[in-house]
Parts: sequence; C-alpha cells; structure tokens
Amino acid sequence: MAPAPSAARATIRAVIALFLRELRLALRHPADTLAAVLFFVLVAALFPFGVGPSPELLARLAPGALVASALLAALLPLDRLFGADAEDGSLDQLLLSGLSPAAIALAKAAGHWTTTGLPLLAAAPIAAALLNLPGPAWGAAVGALALATAILSLLGTAGAALTLGARRGGVLLPLLVLPLAIPALIFGAAAIEAAAGGLSPRPFLLLLAALFAVSAVLSPLAAGAALKAE
Repeated sequence: MAPAPSAARATIRAVIALFLRELRLALRHPADTLAAVLFFVLVAALFPFGVGPSPELLARLAPGALVASALLAALLPLDRLFGADAEDGSLDQLLLSGLSPAAIALAKAAGHWTTTGLPLLAAAPIAAALLNLPGPAWGAAVGALALATAILSLLGTAGAALTLGARRGGVLLPLLVLPLAIPALIFGAAAIEAAAGGLSPRPFLLLLAALFAVSAVLSPLAAGAALKAE
C-alpha cells in the first residue's frame, strides 16, 4: 500500500493533467471563449444605447453593469463543461480512473476560469471604457472581476454537474447558478463603486475572497456528489 504522501502527489499530478487537458481542448475549439468575450463587450456596449450617452449616468451604472456582464458572459460555456465528455464517454473513464469526482470537478472549474475568466479580464478595460468607468477604479474592477468570475466558475461547475443529463439543462443551469452568484455581484460592484468614489475597495474584495474560499471547498464536493449520482 502506497504511503499517503505518494497518493496525494499522484492525485495532484492527475488533477494537473486534467486541467492541462481542458486547456488543450479550449485551444482546439476557441469558439466558446471568443463568444464569451464578444458577449461581454457587446453587453457593455448596449448600456450607452439603453440609458443614454450621459457620462455621469454611465459612470454610476458602470460597477454593476460591468460585473453583471462578466458573470453572464462566463455562463455561456458552462452547459458544455461536462456535456461533451458525457457524450463521448470521457466522463465515464475519468470517473473510473480512481480520481475523486470532487477533484475532477475542481480541475474542470479551474479550466473554465482559465479559458473564460482570464480572457474576460483581458477585455475588461474595453468594457470599462465603454461604460465610462473612472480610471482609478480599473484596478479594483480587474480584481473584483477575477474573484467574481472564479466564484461563478466554481458554482457553475456544480450547476453543470447537477443538470447533466437533464432535459433542457441549458435552460436550468442559469436559473440555478445566477441566484447563487448574487452575493458575488453585490460585493464586486461595491468594490468597484468604492474605488470609483475614492474609497478603499479592500473590504469588499476580502468578502469576495471569503466567498471564493467557501465556494472552492463546497462547490467541488457538490459537483462530485452529483457526478457520482449520474
């Protein structure tokens, strides 16, 4: 029987290998990432048409609009997170590989954030400019979006596992995940608003970090339980 440290190292290597597999698949099929980034920028661009070009009004709406647009964009690729692997049998092989379902879910969540969340962060300055967000708040916006999208990736992974195989799972997934992401939206928008007003965004970023820590523990466990039940 292998000692516990060796087993832990083997699990870490397997999770990293699965994470790298997700990156390779995303590079082969970049349409999901591109669609999420374009959706993010287009939604941000719609606000000036909907509420008018007033710079003051746009600046007031910018924090909430920026975070909401990013979260909605990050939802787009989630319905295929486990679906593609379930269709070709890869998910069954992963579950039979000895790697725990929670570890599989964690690797999937990390892959989703890397291939969707990071490109959204790269596009954040464009969206911030479209929404007339003050320059001093851009740093806080990137930090808030990084944490908020990471939280959504974790919650979305659990939601994707729960709706796997369900009829109209693509419709159920946003209805399940978005209400859970409301705290991330509130704290993310509050952090950006505080920075735009010359205040410290640190308390709200710390709350987002706490939400991320809780989600990082609970979401993979919930997703793993759902995968085992499939």
